[in-house]
Amino acid sequence: MPAIKYLWVLGLALLLPWPVASQAAGDVEAGFLFHEFPLTLAEGHRSEALGPLFSYERREHELLSAIPPLVARVENDETDFTEIDVLYPLLTYDRFGTEYRFQILQIFSFAGGQTMEEVEKKRFTLFPFYFQQRSTDPKLNYTALLPFYGHLQNRLFRDEIKFILFPLYGQSRKRDVVTDNYLFPVFHLRRGNALHGWQVWPLVGFEHKDPTTKTNGFGEVEVVGGHDKFMALWPFYFHNNLGIGTDNPQKVRIFLPLYSLLRSPQRDSSTYLWPFGFTYTEDREKKYREWGAPWPLIVFARGEGKTANRVWPLFGHAHNASQQSDFYLWPLYKYNRLQSAPLDRERTRILFFLYSDVIERNTEKGTARQRTDFWPLFTAKRDFDGNERLQLFAPLEPLLPGNKSIERSYSPLWSIWRSEKNGKTGATSQSLLWNLYRRDTTPTTRKGSLLFGLFRYETGPEGRRYRLFYVPLGGTKKTAAQPTAPATESP
Repeated sequence: MPAIKYLWVLGLALLLPWPVASQAAGDVEAGFLFHEFPLTLAEGHRSEALGPLFSYERREHELLSAIPPLVARVENDETDFTEIDVLYPLLTYDRFGTEYRFQILQIFSFAGGQTMEEVEKKRFTLFPFYFQQRSTDPKLNYTALLPFYGHLQNRLFRDEIKFILFPLYGQSRKRDVVTDNYLFPVFHLRRGNALHGWQVWPLVGFEHKDPTTKTNGFGEVEVVGGHDKFMALWPFYFHNNLGIGTDNPQKVRIFLPLYSLLRSPQRDSSTYLWPFGFTYTEDREKKYREWGAPWPLIVFARGEGKTANRVWPLFGHAHNASQQSDFYLWPLYKYNRLQSAPLDRERTRILFFLYSDVIERNTEKGTARQRTDFWPLFTAKRDFDGNERLQLFAPLEPLLPGNKSIERSYSPLWSIWRSEKNGKTGATSQSLLWNLYRRDTTPTTRKGSLLFGLFRYETGPEGRRYRLFYVPLGGTKKTAAQPTAPATESP
């Protein structure tokens, strides 16, 4: 209990304003102990104390305060957003407007907010045993206590779930399809719009659906294909007819391990002696033919829609009009490219995440962004505006790229070197060992400090200034330009 108490005290401390020297009074430069400096990649200021242990950052609409790795808090008054992490991912709190979520390891959670119809909802979950929702609309209320009794709405990838003494009985609904399970997953009955079916798993099962129609987002009526599915001794025998009533009906016949067949107007595929036998595919829609023996380890494809040569894990090369994929001695080297105007994306990897380089280009604007990771040594980024950032070390960032909570709660602990450059203003900054050495530049000024600010220098339009052991050493002042005499014309 005392440890939990101290965590809450630290969290409360983040709610209080920190005393930060004003920019007008000059930045405080004491290296590892306390350092205040302007942000390089955005408008604002940042203060750091005791190296990576305390930080406070203010931008135009955003405030960040952190005690890594214990607590991190970010607040944005423009978007009305608040996020708090305590020993991430142990405990997190997120609020956006009236919506909020508090969770402990995704097991214990509270959530609430308003729907588009301004109906208030509050949720409580103790996963996977207890689920509860209370709303100003009684029709949205539900309670579930697994395995005894329950009713859920829009949870666990289903629109509605009901159960009694699960797995003895459970009912789920997804859109119009309702499935009644008895002694889950052994027996079920399924019904829906023009659909009915049953299953005694893994022995036998059957399902039928007639073709229906629906109106799409453009107001057009389109056909939803029907199907006939029959299964016996899962996963060995299937006899399925899919897409009934559409322009591409499919026949699927599977009797493992002897054969697996697909026949349709757009595509035919045959596999014999699965999974180590021979596979042949003719895709008339995408215009290519493919041979594999055994698929997908050894594959050759030819045609307008796909060209491929793969002998896994030795080498592989596949491409079509918009995509390319290569590897050598997988997973030693892997390369992928996607071209879908205006996006042109390339990624090169060595040993999964040991080395990764991603470049995304906007071919219309002529801009690009890039991220390079070499685990665990560094991570480097450049965005579409030309802003650049380099960090040494990076043990988690290459594994979870783009995770803001990792960057706030853990990156400060091990980033012994930070380098940033603003692509628009030309400002740069470098920091070694949590500001033990720091250098900041703009197109008109330069300043640096070393060893807790014992040595400091600054150059700018007013000249040069030096300081050693906090004692000014003087410097040079800018010499006023002498006016030049007007040139006289010869008579």
